[in-house]
Parts: sequence; C-alpha cells; structure tokens
Amino acid sequence: MIQIRRSEERGHANHGWLDSYHTFSFASYRDPEFMGYSVLRVVNQDRVTPGAGFGTHGHKDMEIVSYVLDGVLEHKDGMGNGSQLRPGDVQLMSAGSGVTHSEFNGSPDEALHFLQMWVLPAQRDTTPRYGERHFDASERQGHLRLVVSPDGRDESLKIGQDACLYAGLLDGNEEIEFDRDERRCAWLHLARGTLLLNGEALEPGDGAAIEDERRLTFTRGQSAEFVLWDLPAP
Repeated sequence: MIQIRRSEERGHANHGWLDSYHTFSFASYRDPEFMGYSVLRVVNQDRVTPGAGFGTHGHKDMEIVSYVLDGVLEHKDGMGNGSQLRPGDVQLMSAGSGVTHSEFNGSPDEALHFLQMWVLPAQRDTTPRYGERHFDASERQGHLRLVVSPDGRDESLKIGQDACLYAGLLDGNEEIEFDRDERRCAWLHLARGTLLLNGEALEPGDGAAIEDERRLTFTRGQSAEFVLWDLPAP
C-alpha cells in the first residue's frame, strides 16, 4: 500500500529569509492527521536567503539529519563542531541530553536549499554526537545509497534508532528496484524532479507512506532527487 501526500498538502511558512514546507506538523503548522510517521517526526524542505539563518538554539532527545540540495549550509554547535556542508553532504546530530547549534546560509550570493529531518531516538538522555559525510552523485545516480543506519554500515552515519535513510538520483531510462521487509514501513520524500514509484507519479515535494510492499520500483525519473526512510512498523 502506498499513500501519497502531495506537495501542496504540506504546511508552508514564508518568513522572507526562510521559505519552509512541512510534511508533518511543525512550529505553527499543526495537522493531527500528520504528526509524524513511525519514528519519523519532521521532514522540512527549507530555502534560506544568502547570509540568513537560524541563530543558536537548543535541541534535546532528537536525531537530526540534514541533507544539502543546493548552496552552503554553515553549522556550528556547542560540542565544538563547525563546518560548511554542500550538495551531497549529509549531517547527523544526535541531540541526546541536550545540545545547542546554529545553521546559516554560508554563501553571500547563493540560496541554500536543504532537507532537515528529525527522528525520535530509541533512548533518551544519551551523550550528544555529531557526524557528517559526503556521498558523491556517482554513488546515488541510478542507485539507493545508504547514508544513515543504526550500525554505521557501508560508511553511513550512525543514528540512535532502528531506522535507515537512503538517497537516490534518477534520470532518463534508469530504474531502481529495492526489496524491503514487509514487516516494516517506509517514507519517501521527492525533493525535486519527477518519477514513478510502483507506477504512481510523484511531483516535486510529494511524499509517500509505504506499507506491505515487498518491492519498490523507481522509474521514469526526470532530474529526480529523493530520500527513502526505512522505519519500524507504525
């Protein structure tokens, strides 16, 4: 079973410097039907104007994954980490017992476009952790590349939850087949471009809740960039 959540159904907030779409309830957007999915709590697609960003703020007991689509994401945190992330870079911050950080558009002239996704942790009050890794386009083109996992396998980032994140690029005649455990569920987010998921047409910003599907087939991509969360049964 695949249930599509169309892009236009998401919450939307435009603050001038920040244009943000919320797949699930977030900040002032609240929809009791979409409070999250399994342990996936937030999927935000954000665009930030040059030089602007989120000042220092805190998080606790949340696994926070950022995936850069365009531009430069400049990160600093209370653990002493500081870096500039670019397209193909994935960042994971396990907030655990508490951490502060800031996020800015690190470019003076280019817009920042990124996904930020929050996952509920398996354990609370753990020691905060930080990691980042670059995944080249060649690893994702026509493939689902594992970028986040609970055990850090295949050089993925390690998350404190029974959840895996895959990233893919699809274009032209490429086809991706992904066999999955039917006892689990999955959430797909199409960041840009178009594709077919098991014959269902998806447009930019669309999401899909997936259950009881043994095989996922991705076809007819047109400059498609997407992420797929493999999650515990809801």
